[in-house]
Amino acid sequence: MSVRTTRKTFDPYIILKARDMIKLLARGVAAGQAVKILDDGVACDIVKIGNLVRNKERFVKRRQRIIGPDGSTLKAIELLTQCYVLVQGSTVSVMGPYKGLKEVRRIILDCMKNIHPIYRIKELMIKRELAKDPQLVNESWDRFLPKFRRHHLKTSEKTERKNDRLKDKNEARKAAGLEPIGPGSKGQQTKKVYTPFPPPQMPRKVDMQLESGEYFLNSNEKQEREARRRKQKQDQVTEERQAKRAEAFVAPVEEAAPTVEEKRKRRRDKESDNPSEESAHKTKRKKKRFEDTN
Repeated sequence: MSVRTTRKTFDPYIILKARDMIKLLARGVAAGQAVKILDDGVACDIVKIGNLVRNKERFVKRRQRIIGPDGSTLKAIELLTQCYVLVQGSTVSVMGPYKGLKEVRRIILDCMKNIHPIYRIKELMIKRELAKDPQLVNESWDRFLPKFRRHHLKTSEKTERKNDRLKDKNEARKAAGLEPIGPGSKGQQTKKVYTPFPPPQMPRKVDMQLESGEYFLNSNEKQEREARRRKQKQDQVTEERQAKRAEAFVAPVEEAAPTVEEKRKRRRDKESDNPSEESAHKTKRKKKRFEDTN
């Protein structure tokens, strides 16, 4: 296909528009839709996404996110940006106003970087509602827009957080009088010592049967032996369950109330330990009794 001008051509920019139209037709856009690029307020953008993701399966999965289930995500993007979007092969063709093209390109590139389009769609919906309020025209909208936290951390950040948690744990164990946990403890695997010899061969099932004598038994004896073993295991489990149930019926240890003799003995011991306080207490009682009589 080629582009030519005639004597009737008055707009030189129509040559670039015709070039864009040929690009869109080559990318699979319908002819009726591609003709709209000749309007002054419509522009086009072809986003190349083929070299953004190396893994083929991951690329197909992220490209499908742009379309969404039954094309719902693609329809939402078109309604919010007033653009026509066509996902074809390793490119995405976009037609619409310049402002909408910028938003669609941002959504597509973020989607290929593993940021779901729903976050950008939600942001566009909030901006659309805020644009209707005339009081917020000259104000910043940052306080209204959602701030999504990045969940994926670098290896250095993960190691730093892990070391901080280990440090706090060791401080708590030190305060409790316990030994601190080292870097090569339960959380991490210890380095194995290299040996050129292979590990010892595990015994076969036949070898184990020969060792226990089970290999020389006939089928009936094997069945009886298996039944005895199963019965023994069942009895053991039954005893453990009964013991566990019986724990609920064991009466707790109760402290008996002190007798009269024990109370008197405690009082005498207390008086012998603090004689001055007891004498002051007796004097106070006598004084009170004297005042009541008078």
